[in-house]
Amino acid sequence: MIGLNIRENVLLAPLTTLEVGGPARYFVRCEAENDVGDAFDFAGSKNVPVFVLGGGSNIVVSDRGFDGLVVQIALRGISIDSGSVIASAGENWDSLVAQCVEKNLAGIECLSGIPGTVGGTPVQNVGAYGQEVSETIVMVKCYDRTTNSVVELSNADCGFGYRTSIFNTTERDRYVVLSVTYALTENGSPKIVYKDLIEHFAGQKPTLAETRDTVRSIRRSKSMVIETDDENRRSVGSFFKNPIVERAKYEQMASHSHSPVPHFQAAGEAVKIPAAWLIEHAGFHKGYASGHAGISTRHTLAVVNRGGATAAEIVSLKNEIRHVVNEKFGIELVPEPIFVGSFDAKN
Repeated sequence: MIGLNIRENVLLAPLTTLEVGGPARYFVRCEAENDVGDAFDFAGSKNVPVFVLGGGSNIVVSDRGFDGLVVQIALRGISIDSGSVIASAGENWDSLVAQCVEKNLAGIECLSGIPGTVGGTPVQNVGAYGQEVSETIVMVKCYDRTTNSVVELSNADCGFGYRTSIFNTTERDRYVVLSVTYALTENGSPKIVYKDLIEHFAGQKPTLAETRDTVRSIRRSKSMVIETDDENRRSVGSFFKNPIVERAKYEQMASHSHSPVPHFQAAGEAVKIPAAWLIEHAGFHKGYASGHAGISTRHTLAVVNRGGATAAEIVSLKNEIRHVVNEKFGIELVPEPIFVGSFDAKN
């Protein structure tokens, strides 16, 4: 533990994109792989829980904060050899995408503009505009908390699914991502399968750079790119996962709806329905406000801190949306962000 700069009572809100939450009892920033194991040794010596923090773009921190050690992963370094890309977990994700597009490497161009760090991408199998990181991840290097050792997990080992992996399901809290290896395609074509992109390019064959610019433009129009002058910037992006339902459920909904119900084919006979559509048709409009929390003025899928919000207000709005959508459609929306710290039982 020599060399670790352990700090106490560090406010977490400024380290998150939602900008809510209280302090961490202990906090350490890890800039070397060996620091990670040492940090867990420290937590063990104090008998306190650990939360691993990346870019803070997908978490809601309790107003009480976190009564344990927060380990911020700040490992840096990128290696690009032809189509093989190795990036350390603390690298900014969008900056990595920009570098790869500049080098004409295809495979992650549709994931442009997503906030956060590289280490978070395999955890939630980050995806957008018809592309997921699981399509290009070859290996994830991790610190294994159970064996106190560094391990390498293959794509198959990671158990990727829609917004899931072993890192946030069966092996939650076991692994800490240290670096990720991606296999990209040199001089490859961009993946144009998402409706917005297909309509924008209208049969043209865009370059990777044009695709990246368009994705960022679309995301910006929905306040999904964090910019300091945007009133909707304090958010975690998409707050709910798009629910997957049986086709019979979808057909029942469609038969009772006064407007077409958008949907996408999922695995087997299942159908994916946009959560944003469900939220809108449950009566929540863009700009809906509940105290200092609210819904983005540009996109109903984003819950935002309108300024001065508490975590309790964010959670209360989350619960309200879930309750009304479930009552109207019989569908239980699943939140995307991780909830850190202690919340009231009703939350």
